[in-house]
Order: sequence, then C-alpha cells, then structure tokens
Amino acid sequence: MGIIPAGVDLLVQGGHEVYIEKNAGEKSGFSDDEYQQAGAVIFKNPKEIYENCEMILKVKEPQPQEYELLKPGQILFAYLHLAPQKELTQILQKRKVIAIAYETIQEGNRVPLLEPMSQIAGKMAPMMGGYFLSAHTHAMGVLMGGCSGVLPSTVLILGSGTVAKYAAKIAAGMGANVVVMGRNPKSMAELESAMPANVSTVYSSRYNMEKILPTADIVIGAVYNTGEKTPHLITKKMLPLCKKGAVFVDVAIDQGGCIETSRSTTHDDPIFEVDGVVHYCVANMPGDYPVTATYALANATIPYVKKIADLGWRSAGLQDNAVYGGVNVAGGFVTQKSVAKVHKIAYHELKDVIGMCPKFGDTYDETASC
Repeated sequence: MGIIPAGVDLLVQGGHEVYIEKNAGEKSGFSDDEYQQAGAVIFKNPKEIYENCEMILKVKEPQPQEYELLKPGQILFAYLHLAPQKELTQILQKRKVIAIAYETIQEGNRVPLLEPMSQIAGKMAPMMGGYFLSAHTHAMGVLMGGCSGVLPSTVLILGSGTVAKYAAKIAAGMGANVVVMGRNPKSMAELESAMPANVSTVYSSRYNMEKILPTADIVIGAVYNTGEKTPHLITKKMLPLCKKGAVFVDVAIDQGGCIETSRSTTHDDPIFEVDGVVHYCVANMPGDYPVTATYALANATIPYVKKIADLGWRSAGLQDNAVYGGVNVAGGFVTQKSVAKVHKIAYHELKDVIGMCPKFGDTYDETASC
C-alpha cells in the first residue's frame, strides 16, 4: 500500500482530495473506515481510481490490465524499474503519462525512497537464503550458522550499498562467515569498521569472483546503479564453479538481476534450480511483510507526494532536483538517461520536454499532447 491514513490526513488538510481503492490497505493493517476517517473517499475498483485521479500513487509498476486505464497528463508515482522493461517504457510513452519513479529520486548519493525497501530486502535476504539452504528444497541441507564443532556457512554478498549492509548485519548475526564484494572503497571500509569480525570485504573482479564462488553456500545479489539495468556479475558459465545445492538470492531482480540465470519469481513460487544451484528471485521481496513495508515506504514518500500535489509535477521538478531526477517519462518522451540508453530510445532533457509540451500542465488534461 502506498499511503497510510496519516498521509491521507496530511493531504486532505492541504486541500487535496484522496481516493482509495476498496480494501487496498487490508493486508497492510488498515481498514477502509480508517482511511475514510482520515478524509479519503473509497472507490470500488482501480478503473474508478484511474478515471478520477490526477495522480496515481502505488507501489508496483502498472500491470498489463492497467495499461489501458492510464490517461495522458496523469501523474504515476511508483516503483517503475524501467531499465529491464522496454514494453512498459513504451506503454508509458504511448499513454503520455508523467511517470515518476521512486527508485530514481536521489538526494546526493542517497536514494531515499529505495532505502526503506532496501533495508527490508537486505534483512530478508539471509533469512530466505538460510531457509532455502535446507534439504527439503533440494539444497545443501546446511545450517547457516553451523553448530559446536561444525563450521558455519559462507555468505557472499555482491554490492556494498544499503541492501548489502543490512544483509551482512543479519547474516553475521546468524553466525555465518560473510564476504562482501564491492567496488566502492569508502562504503566497504565503512562496512568493515561497523561489522563484527566475521564480516570481511574484497574488491569485485572476475578473478576474485571465480576464486570465492566455490566456497560460497549462499550468494546475495545486492547491486544497484540508479535507474540502470543491473550488470550480470555471475554468468551462466560460472555456475559449474558453485557448490551443488548452493543458494542464490538475487535482490537486484527488479532491475534485471545481477546473476545471468535469474528470472523473476513470486512469493507463491519463489525458487527454481539451474545447474544444481537454487535461485530465489522474488520481485518486491518486502511485499511479504506488508505492514512493515507500508509504514516504511509511506513515511518516506509522503513529503514528495505532498510537494508534487501542492506544486504540480512541473514546478516540483524544476524546484527540486530529487523530483526532477525521478521523472522517467513525460509527454511521450523518455527523460531518464539510463532508461533511454538501455532501450535505445531517444533521450530528452526534462526541461526541454516541459518547454515543448506547454499543454502538459500541473493538472490532469485528457486532451494534452505535444
């Protein structure tokens, strides 16, 4: 769920109208009555939401059944992860929506709307890896932390950002031998100084990868480059180096995954096996803990939601570099360099798009076009 009752109250007090899909907050612990008490109006289905709202606030990217509901000039504010999704990128262009991605809103070196989900996914990753390392999933049948007289497992974490930090903390706490492989000397030094002695770091290279992979029981993919498709750090040719029954947890799957053999899975069907290696590649991992995830995400997003609602997307973007960087598609144009590059689509600077599209105002206009 993209908003909690406190956020609804904040927007309503600011003079905005808020519409919530019926039962949308149920799994996050919020009833329709709570949203209504905060000032929201409950609509029966997504179609009514799309027909009446100038801004669509959601967690996941639009699903295929929603594509035809999108309207020109409508603001879509959500996790979009467009780098591995050319079809969705083209749909957003065709529908001429203003697509603002949580994951490309950046404050300096921080990605504030990705951080809460990265924390949750990072904490989950060792838990999932440890669980699926069990024999009943056809993995190695090894306990991550070992026991008296038995060595602990080795957990290899790819990346040194937020996901890696929290994954290392939890894996170390579970007693594993943890190796963090990254390329940012500063973040690796900070990790090493803050972590217990069973966490070490190593520079990421193909040579080091091929040396360490045969020792790893669990590999956690935690690489993220803002807005870009994640590079494949582990190729299919490297799988024979891995232990039979080892587990890959590819947290980067939303951006395409950092393991070549990864493909998106679901909470209902979370794993598959390739060449004897178990892959856990659930997109939107935090969705399995919706109460925690909703509070964390809603608290992080509401300042940006209010700014865009108060100022309109153009003024908010021009006044706030973070919002500016969040706009991936506008008026039929791709305005995020990394997305344009990976899909070989023409890139347009957002300022130029605003100048070319005077009819794409700060309010919904179904007839707007360039």
